[in-house]
Amino acid sequence: MPGRGPAHGGVNGGREEESGRGTGGDRGQVALEYLGFLPLLLLVALGAVQLGLIAYGAQQAGTAARTGARSASVDGDVQGDCAQAASAWLHASCDPAFLGDEVRVTSTVTIPSVIPGVGDFEAHKTATMPVDH
Repeated sequence: MPGRGPAHGGVNGGREEESGRGTGGDRGQVALEYLGFLPLLLLVALGAVQLGLIAYGAQQAGTAARTGARSASVDGDVQGDCAQAASAWLHASCDPAFLGDEVRVTSTVTIPSVIPGVGDFEAHKTATMPVDH
């Protein structure tokens, strides 16, 4: 048959690759490359989770500030209501400031870090309401 190469066995004459290695020789190299890339993948995944936690913590800080301001406007328990408004696993605190006929409450929520070596984050939100008492 014309065009099949030496001894009719194809381009390499029916032999494996010239180096003596088959296709299985690259499997070890691929595993090592994957292991080298794995820490970067984990860091990117933890970064995405951390961004989600920060966004959630900021939303919870806003909720705590509004609840604290509502409570302060009717002379209620600002700290207790503020802490109950946020998720139990987030530490929330509120600082009320009475400004004549208004009350301004600033909440601070501590957001835990999931990235090793990085400290916790804080979210601050402020809400103002008219005094109702």
